[in-house]
Amino acid sequence: MRVLVLRPQASAVNTAAALRACGHEPIIAPLMGIETLTRADLSAEPWAAFLITSVHALSGLTDQMHREQVWRVPVFTVGERTAQQIRQCGFASVTSAGGNVDDLANLVAARLAPPARLLYLAGEDRSGDLAGELDAKGFVVDTIIVYRAVLAEKLPQVAIDALASGVDVVLHYSRRSAEAYVDAARRSNVLPSALRPLHLCLSGQVAEPLARAGATSIKVAPRPNEAALLGLIDPMAH
Repeated sequence: MRVLVLRPQASAVNTAAALRACGHEPIIAPLMGIETLTRADLSAEPWAAFLITSVHALSGLTDQMHREQVWRVPVFTVGERTAQQIRQCGFASVTSAGGNVDDLANLVAARLAPPARLLYLAGEDRSGDLAGELDAKGFVVDTIIVYRAVLAEKLPQVAIDALASGVDVVLHYSRRSAEAYVDAARRSNVLPSALRPLHLCLSGQVAEPLARAGATSIKVAPRPNEAALLGLIDPMAH
């Protein structure tokens, strides 16, 4: 299957590797870039754990990753792919919720006792209210917005060319990126061909902008993680 991957470059490379391992042909066409906004001052508080919902949040620790005490702080992530990448950076204790921010909040509540102080390294645009959920459970959450996604106005040329020659599947990981895909395709005057492939979405919420735009071939992952999303492809290949 020819699969269009619209994720930021760093994430897209890992997704492409997983697709190739299953015998598919990934086409990488990042629809957004990542801009670091600030660095976290880790000397400010003795946090009990770091909360990370995207590997892009590690940009907030870049200039402090050499400190051994940073590696010893437990890290809780939403997904396993992010957890794997964080382990590769040297963190000793990384646990994935394997789901969404609600699952992450429940995981933290099961592993730590309030009023533990937590550092949430966040993106500018977030789904759910992780800090609010944990605050309601009695935790103290310091949120630092360390990065933001910068969206392309139009589809990358590689995506336009791929759609013209034929794409079987388009992957969508967030509602915002799905909206950006529809908007960019419309500005590039290729919306009909952009909506034609099968669109695989991480959740029903992610699928909504595509359905509203007129896409008729949409499937939603049974669990909000990449393994479940990519698992939807293989049955189609046989």
